[in-house]
Amino acid sequence: MDAGTRAMRGAVDAPPIKAIFFDFDGVLTTDRTGSLTTARHLARTAGVDVDVVRAALATHNEALTLGHLRYADIWPEFCATIGRQLALDALEAAFASTPLNGPMLRLARSLRPSFRVGIITDNKAERIDTLRRLHALDEWFEPIVVSAEVGHDKRGPAIFEYALQRARVAATQAVFIDNQADNLIVPAAMGMRTILHDDSRHDMQALIGNLERCGVLVAGVP
Repeated sequence: MDAGTRAMRGAVDAPPIKAIFFDFDGVLTTDRTGSLTTARHLARTAGVDVDVVRAALATHNEALTLGHLRYADIWPEFCATIGRQLALDALEAAFASTPLNGPMLRLARSLRPSFRVGIITDNKAERIDTLRRLHALDEWFEPIVVSAEVGHDKRGPAIFEYALQRARVAATQAVFIDNQADNLIVPAAMGMRTILHDDSRHDMQALIGNLERCGVLVAGVP
């Protein structure tokens, strides 16, 4: 069984799809991770090497992603580690620098009249709050489920169970799209149909083909 077949297992004789969930970074954005986006902008602002910034943030990544800490809690240590004093509001511009994937967003919006279309993301609360306001994401995605807000990430079922409950659908009625194969293990085991999106190519035709094999009819590439 090839990877594409495994990713869409259960599509035959399964309940019709009612909800489609997108990962955020690497799917709805063109950067593979949000950590990369944030570090790159902060490095330019501070005038230091991006690897220095990434390492300083990585120390706190899990706590920030699970909502145990917020950026204000780690900012003095972060600044000391990179050897620069940055204002905390430098983060706002870093978050705003996120490059959105226009064709993917248009695809998601085109599905909205027929399906519940949501986001499930391992992410920091402040970052997604900024991007929700900046890009009016709540007009197009419901629910938007963020690990830092629910205290769980994609390594376990709780974040997916919460998203399904919010969307009022069963696991077998949902598709989840992510750019990292490890993030598809848990939802597939729960009965969700899963699609691995290659963020190095962002092949919309391939994604649409995978959606259609899950029973999601798409008019064409937006």
